[in-house]
Amino acid sequence: MEFTVQQIAEVLGGSIEGDTTGRISQLAKIEEAQAGALSFLANLKYEPHLYTTGATAVIVSLDFTPRQPVSAALIRVEDPYLGFSKLLEFYQQTTRTGRRGVEQPSYLSEGAQVGEGGYRGAFSYVGEGCVLGRNVLIFPHAYIGDRTRIGDDTIVYAGAKLYPDTVVGQRCVIHAGAVLGADGFGFAPQPDGSYQAIPQIGNVVLEDDVSIGANATIDCATLGSTLIKQGSKIDNLVQLAHNVEIGRHTVIASQTGIAGSAKVGDYCVLAGQVGMAGHVSLANKTTVTAQSGVGKTVRQEGQILQGSTAFDFKQNQRAQIVFRRLPELEERLRAVEAAVSAAEKP
Repeated sequence: MEFTVQQIAEVLGGSIEGDTTGRISQLAKIEEAQAGALSFLANLKYEPHLYTTGATAVIVSLDFTPRQPVSAALIRVEDPYLGFSKLLEFYQQTTRTGRRGVEQPSYLSEGAQVGEGGYRGAFSYVGEGCVLGRNVLIFPHAYIGDRTRIGDDTIVYAGAKLYPDTVVGQRCVIHAGAVLGADGFGFAPQPDGSYQAIPQIGNVVLEDDVSIGANATIDCATLGSTLIKQGSKIDNLVQLAHNVEIGRHTVIASQTGIAGSAKVGDYCVLAGQVGMAGHVSLANKTTVTAQSGVGKTVRQEGQILQGSTAFDFKQNQRAQIVFRRLPELEERLRAVEAAVSAAEKP
């Protein structure tokens, strides 16, 4: 796939200094780029590479002033990093949505509705009563359970499984191996010590622009819905239990586990291997650092939590300093005790 410098500038809403007719066929880091490549300069420590790069064009900021001659065309935008990210997204969408039509063998229920411009890969399954919007891409071996609804421009990658009654919004991405709608972990203890399964009859709902990573698992609700709100991004290998609610534009990194009925606010960040107990809540804009455990509700917005059980970041840092000094403090305490004991002897 090839574009001119002019076409790329139009996509980004930028202006050009240099040759507008150069042909771009790939994206590359500025220090590695060759002819036909597009790169960007967001961090000025990489500026020396601008004067030696083989790139055909480089995205720079509006106020950047070169200190030496530049052979590459410059595409000026307000934020080079954001501009390059938009271009990556444009490229990704262009290449992904190139797939159209139906591969065989695949299964489509007679009662399903499928919008225009979509793709269904070989061995994919779309069940009874499903509604697929326009330009929905279903890759091979994906399973779309009965009565599932998927919004326009959503992608379901190979091997993903959407249990019956799942609802997916527009422009969502569900990566390979993800499972949406498996039974929540609900079991009632019995007098004899055994456990009786509690039927899980709810569903999973993803609002628009949600991304679900590879092999992530999101359980259906016991009643109602497990809900992932608009724009949130769930990494690979994340587990969200029944009736969990994730707010808007929240990001959750790999190996995080959130127990049943917990609620995470808007614009939160949960780093890798965070554990969150059931029935607790996180206020908006909370950050939880890696390997931290959240065992109680956090009501104050904007906090950074660390530790297990997690508590205020600065308090935790002070506690860690004391913790590292415990052997020294123990020796000093023993010395004080010995001195006191010696002073008390007649």
